[in-house]
Amino acid sequence: MTIRVNNIVLSLDDDISILKKKVSKKLRISIDEIKNFKIIKESLDARNKDNIRLTYAIELEHKNEEKLVERLHDKDVKIDATKYEPDVEPGSEKLNNRPVVVGFGPAGIFAALMLAEKGYKPLVIERGEDVDKRTETVDRFWTEGKLDLESNVQFGEGGAGAFSDGKLTTRIKDKRCDYVLAELVKGGAPEEITYIGKPHVGTDILKDVVKNIRKKIIQLGGEVRFSSKLEYINKENGKVKSIIVNGEEISCEAVILALGHSARDTYEMLYEVGLEMAQKAFAIGVRIEHPQDLINKSQYGKFHNHPKLKAADYKLTYQCKESRRGVYSFCMCPGGVVVAAASEEGRVVTNGMSYHARDLENANSALVVQVHPEDFGSDHVLAGVEFQRKYEELAYKVGGANYNAPVQLVGDFMKDRASTKIGSVIPGYKPGYKLVDMRECLPDFVVESIKEGIVNFDRKIKGYGMDDAVLTGVETRTSAPIRMPRNEDFESVSIEGVYPCGEGAGFAGGIISAAVDGIKVAEKIIGKYARLDN
Repeated sequence: MTIRVNNIVLSLDDDISILKKKVSKKLRISIDEIKNFKIIKESLDARNKDNIRLTYAIELEHKNEEKLVERLHDKDVKIDATKYEPDVEPGSEKLNNRPVVVGFGPAGIFAALMLAEKGYKPLVIERGEDVDKRTETVDRFWTEGKLDLESNVQFGEGGAGAFSDGKLTTRIKDKRCDYVLAELVKGGAPEEITYIGKPHVGTDILKDVVKNIRKKIIQLGGEVRFSSKLEYINKENGKVKSIIVNGEEISCEAVILALGHSARDTYEMLYEVGLEMAQKAFAIGVRIEHPQDLINKSQYGKFHNHPKLKAADYKLTYQCKESRRGVYSFCMCPGGVVVAAASEEGRVVTNGMSYHARDLENANSALVVQVHPEDFGSDHVLAGVEFQRKYEELAYKVGGANYNAPVQLVGDFMKDRASTKIGSVIPGYKPGYKLVDMRECLPDFVVESIKEGIVNFDRKIKGYGMDDAVLTGVETRTSAPIRMPRNEDFESVSIEGVYPCGEGAGFAGGIISAAVDGIKVAEKIIGKYARLDN
């Protein structure tokens, strides 16, 4: 049991050392009475550009915690006894084979970690390479345009997030989030991710973190196989019997599908096997790049160079007046670059990436428009995949059929004319780009919606609609285009023993929510089955 104290405010020029003094004053106790003082949340309040402040929540212990809280009658001071403890009691049903985890992104990593910690010795199969080899493979694609269909920005150890920004913000309220953050810190992530308002790890650090968690899983009895692709699921009497991996049959009773949102060939196989899936909305659009300094000045005003302030980010949303479609920023990467994220031949896909320092010249973000199943043009469950492919193929062709990306300046985009030269913002996309009219590789409704959104966002961030800002196409992998329905035990409604989870199953969006979903699925398996014999 601890005391939580909210809303302790410091100015940018206050020294962090006065925090404990402010807390003791609020609690009306001496500093010596405070034990195990810990910052659990730090958030930036920049609504008033003339008075930017840092707001803290503090956790501490005191010898008379309940009496102290009762005496104060302060809404900002309360007892906090809600800690997540992974204490699921093992079930009784016999498990003859190791549970299998398919995919080693956030959902798969944390499902496997939870199973390993509880003695279930999971087998993890990942179609891509380990993160070190994968990094070399991705670098070859970015520099030489040589795409590996099995190991790329979408597939491999760490999932798509390993080549993004490592953003850990989430809207879900679940104590498992604390467990995820704590394990990331144990793996080498900076401790600040457990308390800062918008935590991120950065691609450079995240690679080592996932490697260290993998080592922990193995030390606990798990096994991780790379370059190992799920090819088929065999079932008997409505239950999973075995899976085929690289031609090998592996018997199993429990299979976690943590595929990620881009395993399209696996979606097709699952459709053939009879796994129930449903169409799901997502969003498509472009990446937009601005000078990071412009974003800093807009968000921080006269404090934009203050040493306590990091590269500024933003989150923007707008609903088009006639179409009622949502336009929004997504996966915003301060001080980062736009990266090539294709996973299929002859298709161009973009994503954003930042290193931990977020110190590069440009800010970038997805600028996307809602796409609904009625836009797909077909009732087939995988019609959303074909919709994505259509515009990725157009982007490939328009970009020069060599994995260069189509690029257009915002000023030209707003006037419906192809760009002919780059201005003050240099595109960060590798391996290269071609100046085009973005209408050639996006639906008209997406183009018109983005235009409307830019006008609105320019009112919120001065300079957002600057003529020299760069649009890079196309961004299509905002989320999975399908959902795999599951029952209250998190099993597929159509194949017993198959547990869809994470982004690829349509149940998460981002590193933390995917990791939490993986943990929930692991808990269901633990609660059903007895531990494996030693």
